[in-house]
Amino acid sequence: MTIIRAAAVVLSAVLTVPATVSASPARAATPYLPCPTVTPPVAPPAAPSPPPVGPADLAVGGESLATAGLSVPAGAPAAPAVTATSWLVADLDSGAVLGGCGPHEHRTPASVQKMLLAAALMPRLDPNRVVEVTRADLQDLDPASSVMGLVPGGRYSIESLWLGLLLKSGNDAANVLARVGGGADGRQGGVQAMNDEAHRLGAHQTHAVTPSGLDGPGQYTSAYDLALIARATYARADFRRYVATRVAEVPAAPGRAGFSLTHDNTLLDHYPGTVGGKTGFTDLARQTYVGVAERNGRRLAVTLLGAETAPLGSLGEAAALLNWGFALSPGASVGRLVTPDEKKYDRPVAQVRAEQHGAARTGRSTPWPIVLGVGAAGALAVLLLAVPRRRRAARAATRR
Repeated sequence: MTIIRAAAVVLSAVLTVPATVSASPARAATPYLPCPTVTPPVAPPAAPSPPPVGPADLAVGGESLATAGLSVPAGAPAAPAVTATSWLVADLDSGAVLGGCGPHEHRTPASVQKMLLAAALMPRLDPNRVVEVTRADLQDLDPASSVMGLVPGGRYSIESLWLGLLLKSGNDAANVLARVGGGADGRQGGVQAMNDEAHRLGAHQTHAVTPSGLDGPGQYTSAYDLALIARATYARADFRRYVATRVAEVPAAPGRAGFSLTHDNTLLDHYPGTVGGKTGFTDLARQTYVGVAERNGRRLAVTLLGAETAPLGSLGEAAALLNWGFALSPGASVGRLVTPDEKKYDRPVAQVRAEQHGAARTGRSTPWPIVLGVGAAGALAVLLLAVPRRRRAARAATRR
């Protein structure tokens, strides 16, 4: 029995260790490198701190992305200094993440959230359908916010609303599309569809409160999530056609005049190869941008959040990051964009890290990886098997 007790003690010691020895937050695995930054001439206003990122969320897309700092391939040229507090560059076709700054950090989206509205509702809505605008669609909009120019009682095609949403960042169009796409639940149903789509895409740091991206309590996204959303929207031919449109005509209809929509907020006419893009701005979010450009058969997406208007502005910073990304070799990467058919997180590493992180916070002991437990169980089995052998050997020695 002495051997059995000893084996039990060994097994217990191997399977359970103090949290202070093995438990550590997920960020510890990725060395912190500060992001190259430039100080804006005017400091941004104070903003509330965003919620922390869960350890499992940090591991989505690869361990190198689990940082609030810089993640770039080894030997890559220096990333450009920008005012954006979070950014990511990814290959839209292969899904390779070329680099990023705080890619999973929670940030406020502003109007780039309209891309999530498109991802959620474009598959549901017939572009030829004509809908009527209600006063409720427009009554909660700030007169100074961006609109496409809808009028109560006016009738518009869904396609015209998408063009107004993407060319003019129409908050009025966002409200109508969300209401119509939300079915019986109205606008709130459209917002729920956006959150459902974010979950389907694996964009687990994204939570929509408004369809337009106008600030709302608890509304966040991340540079990584925006790349997932961009990959979904740019996979659609109708979305690519809309965002590449420079001028669109909204024909006259009973009770309202016709008018033109001019694309005035992307790099279409300023950065060679631009496929399309979406800007955003609120006092809380600052400048945000999501855009795609193509060069030598490669389509790169750039997402950035929390930029300032000077010295480069979000468009200038996006161009600098795209130039940096195109200068990297095609095989360079620090992670990948997950696909909807993958599991929620990169298991089992993230699960183990989450357990370790939880143990560190609660002070409980932390389970080691299963392989260690299996090895310890094997050692116990060997010890137990040795007991009858020793007894047989002892009896044989007595008979001699």
